[in-house]
Amino acid sequence: MSELRKDPITGRWVIISSERGRRPSDFQEATAKRKGGFCPFCGGNERFTPPEILAYREPGTTPNSAGWSLRVVANKFPALKIEGNLDKTGIGLFDKMNGIGAHEVIIESPSHETTMSTLPDKKIEDIIWAYRDRVLDLKKDPRFQYILIFKNEGEAAGASLEHSHSQLIALPVIPRQVTEEIEGARLYYNYKERCIYCDIVKQEMSSEERTVVENEHFIAITPFAARFPFETWIIPKNHNSCFDEAQPWEYNSLARIMKNLLLRLDKVLNIPPYNYIIHTSPLRSQVNDFYHWHLEIMPKLVRIAGFEGGSGFYINPTSPEESAKFLREAKV
Repeated sequence: MSELRKDPITGRWVIISSERGRRPSDFQEATAKRKGGFCPFCGGNERFTPPEILAYREPGTTPNSAGWSLRVVANKFPALKIEGNLDKTGIGLFDKMNGIGAHEVIIESPSHETTMSTLPDKKIEDIIWAYRDRVLDLKKDPRFQYILIFKNEGEAAGASLEHSHSQLIALPVIPRQVTEEIEGARLYYNYKERCIYCDIVKQEMSSEERTVVENEHFIAITPFAARFPFETWIIPKNHNSCFDEAQPWEYNSLARIMKNLLLRLDKVLNIPPYNYIIHTSPLRSQVNDFYHWHLEIMPKLVRIAGFEGGSGFYINPTSPEESAKFLREAKV
């Protein structure tokens, strides 16, 4: 029988539809496919991108030339632009402001064929450090309230270029989904005087039912009320509300568990398209006892249709417990 499960943080309900139960092999048609062709992100094509904002490169090489291992550039077609003023105004009951923000692309490797899961641990750690470097720089701008870091891997997950990259958008407002998470965590803390994410970590470490893999600083779990098949969260074991306040050794641990988990997803789902998102505290209220930064990975295996759009419910055809078991038992 299907189950209705409630997310303990946001209060969002999902349907775990056992009647539709789907195994990893049922999702193979969603596999990310790489086509090749000209790519502005490849090494040697630096002139085809906007000037680099940040680069990790070989000593003696010049900006916007070959010799880099990671580059950050402005998005050529940004959702928001950094120049200008917000100019908040109202039109009757409607509110608006100028589309001010920052939209950057983190090019993760000069090689077109490289994927995040095939990079060495150290290169993944470099990507994480680049995220932090850019957050620390952009948070100085008082116009920005939130910085969202995300990755679209594969065309089905929204990637317009197949060369491995991730993105960062600085926003003048706090996204609604983040607000829901923060308010849910705050309510739990006010009632129990504990962080709900810390409690989730303790419970999942104890039961191991939805645990996929862990190391000394992080645990990867399939959440109890997973919205999507094989949705997985990476959560710090120790409380920290803010991604850019993590310690250097934690970034090293995060790189290692990310690679391990992505290899498991590749093995079980045959290199699926996916999105990942880093959820962290807003820029102007970063350090607190009730929220806990984390990374959410969502393989793009099912389509969102009318029911989900109209109800806010998600239908997940694979239980989180089954997903965790498949991933946990994968040989990587």
